[in-house]
Amino acid sequence: MPICRIIGAAPDHCPIHVNEGDLVIAADGGLARLNENGILPDLIVGDFDSLGFVPDSGNIIRHPPEKDDTDTALAVDEGFKRGFDRFVIYGGIGGRLDHTLANLQTLAGIVNRGGTAFLVGCGNIITVIKNGTLCFDGTQFGMVSVFAHGGNAEGVDENGLKYPLDHAVLTCDTPLGVSNEFTEKPAKITVRNGSLIVMWYADDFDSSSIIIEKN
Repeated sequence: MPICRIIGAAPDHCPIHVNEGDLVIAADGGLARLNENGILPDLIVGDFDSLGFVPDSGNIIRHPPEKDDTDTALAVDEGFKRGFDRFVIYGGIGGRLDHTLANLQTLAGIVNRGGTAFLVGCGNIITVIKNGTLCFDGTQFGMVSVFAHGGNAEGVDENGLKYPLDHAVLTCDTPLGVSNEFTEKPAKITVRNGSLIVMWYADDFDSSSIIIEKN
């Protein structure tokens, strides 16, 4: 399935994988990272305050610095306009903490628009699921944490992990879902009513090993 791959400006060395049919968007300073990796973007979006100059290219959508969205969120809009509903965002973790939090909200916004999305960087993978199930194929290892987002998350199951949950309620003020562990077996995380932020650790990311099912 084609993916919209958005590259942001936060420093990171996680590999960027591009497959045929993918849409590659540089969000402002993310262009420098693409250049370092020898990857040509299909589109360059932003106000270019991070990059420090306006690229001399015909595939630019330039925005003024005084705007209501982040460069990453603007890139997401362009992906949706082009028919994509699956996003992988690189370079959106680390750097400024407020930008990382903004990108978490951007993930939730993608899910609310009917899409799926992953933040990749600094050894972390982060996604948001709403009224659905996140399925792991058993190749993952290490820690995985789950947090309620935007209110209580009800009917939460964690199966195939070291510490199971069954119809639990996660709240935004108690970190019950932190620091679970993969068991090298297939695992599922389900929320029946509400949204969850799910994050785990990986030096690389293969989106084909992850399936999100909607209830």
